[in-house]
Amino acid sequence: MVDLYPPTSPYDSGFLDTGDGNRIYYEQLGNPEGKPALNVHGGPGSGAARRPTRAWDPERYRVIRFDQRNCGRSTPHASDPAADMALNTTHHLIEDMERLREHLGIERWLLNGASWGSTLALAYAQQHPERVTEMVVMAVTTTRRAEIDWLYRGAGRFYPEAWDRFRDGVPENERDGDLLTAYARLMENPDRAVREKAAADWLAWEDAVIADEPNGVPGMYGDREADARIAFVRICAHYFSNGAWLEEDQLLRDAHKLAGIPAVLLHGRHDMGGPVQTAWELAKVWPDARLQIFEDSGHAGSDAMQHAARAAIEEFKNR
Repeated sequence: MVDLYPPTSPYDSGFLDTGDGNRIYYEQLGNPEGKPALNVHGGPGSGAARRPTRAWDPERYRVIRFDQRNCGRSTPHASDPAADMALNTTHHLIEDMERLREHLGIERWLLNGASWGSTLALAYAQQHPERVTEMVVMAVTTTRRAEIDWLYRGAGRFYPEAWDRFRDGVPENERDGDLLTAYARLMENPDRAVREKAAADWLAWEDAVIADEPNGVPGMYGDREADARIAFVRICAHYFSNGAWLEEDQLLRDAHKLAGIPAVLLHGRHDMGGPVQTAWELAKVWPDARLQIFEDSGHAGSDAMQHAARAAIEEFKNR
């Protein structure tokens, strides 16, 4: 077991102007002279953690957290219908990460992410492998359309009553078509009541999928304040209805670009929203990655998974 460090709060924070009307919130924790490590949050649209960190050695690491476009403390916020989602794609986020690295004067950094954060970290690392020292990735996803279809349709075989409610959240004439595009349209509706209803229906499905997992947390997705709920679902629907602007199998096909980057991949055997198959496929084409599968875990993780993540972080701090 790896002991937790004392709570470490940010020593620096600010906003990065992207030049297109967006401002990206970031903060730094730990040692300004320490090994740089970037936390890449999930969702998309969840926003970075706001609590102090206890997983990173504050003497050895310089930890950077940021809120991806239109969520958390970044502006404009996706709960505002005037926020332009056309300026929020995977490619924009990769550019933001590079811009942030340059702004902070960092040469190379460790990447840490889970769920959507793993997809974005992989996409960034494949585009800028020379900038990545190591990776610690949990709840591995590559956001292939096949994975998206599983989460928002295939998993309905296990939760048919919840999936029917999810399907019925869109207009009747769209229920047999592309549900994610239908939800994306609802989340662009100028009527806030319409957006709130669509967000509630979407989040009820997300919560249903995770609820029965080992260590499943009731309301894990839906238990957030109203603006954050709207932003989260608006961004998720925008990304997933567009296949995250990635070619199918792109991140597996291009895994050879990660050669030489040591990584630890951590995944729960009972991850209903993101089955372990993707983590297994990635590990097979990335020789420098070590995959650990946890029998007591789903998408929400477990103590054993958290301990393994901290052990990897400890291992890499001395490289």
